[in-house]
Amino acid sequence: MSTSTTHDQQGHGSLRSYITGLLLSIILTAIPFGMVMAGSFSKTVTVIAISVMAILQIILQLTLFMHMNLKTREGRDSGSFLFFAVVTLTLVVGGSVWIMYNLHINLM
Repeated sequence: MSTSTTHDQQGHGSLRSYITGLLLSIILTAIPFGMVMAGSFSKTVTVIAISVMAILQIILQLTLFMHMNLKTREGRDSGSFLFFAVVTLTLVVGGSVWIMYNLHINLM
């Protein structure tokens, strides 16, 4: 009985981790929003900042909200599935953009 209790407690975060995750998510959303609304940055800097903040937010949400921990066996399995999903999504989106670009060039 104690092993299931310990296992259940490992799967859930504390209120403090959820609040920390929420505040960091708000900050990571507000920074690019402020940059876009200010309009004083170049497009390149804005796109890079949005991309970096998006990647940081993905990592933050996977660790604090979804409790993905690559140190455990279950976490490594989840990481493998996540990696497969990211590769598949990248191929689909990249292939779609490539096809649309070629159609645009060839139909002009």
